[in-house]
Amino acid sequence: MKGILRIALLPLLVGSALATTTTPSIAPEFTHQHGSEWLNSQPLTLAALKGKVVLMEVWAFKCVNCLNSRAWVESVERAKGPQGLVVLGVHTPELREEEDASAVKHAVDKLKIDYPVMIDTDHSYWKALHNEYWPAFYLIGRDGRLYGPVLGEMHVGDARAQQLAQVIDQLLKAPAP
Repeated sequence: MKGILRIALLPLLVGSALATTTTPSIAPEFTHQHGSEWLNSQPLTLAALKGKVVLMEVWAFKCVNCLNSRAWVESVERAKGPQGLVVLGVHTPELREEEDASAVKHAVDKLKIDYPVMIDTDHSYWKALHNEYWPAFYLIGRDGRLYGPVLGEMHVGDARAQQLAQVIDQLLKAPAP
């Protein structure tokens, strides 16, 4: 099954002009473990998520492309959540005014985000991912492997979103380790 998943991801990742990773690697452990650095959840660990499929969105609340992707993220959460998909936000500030945790909380409340959000003010998780763009979407498979990134705005019904949904479906069908 692992070979099938890797092959299935190649067209999606190669099709993304800015994607830099085509072979899954072990996801880096979350770099923030204090309760004040998480919204809508206690601090999460990869061990707690093992056996689950995770859609991770790296975003910033003033990033227009991130905001334009909200409807897509919400639609994926509604459609795939009941099948076991966990959506996780990683808020990494792009602008100085996005660095304040209370401003992030206000934005999360205003946007009605109910899934866990890790506040990555120091960019430590951003760096661990070797990320360079907002928004960026990563998948973590049941086996803890990191797939991605898929970069840029995502919209309900567009070709890249449909391809990513197919990959999510494949990961959800994969047996837990």
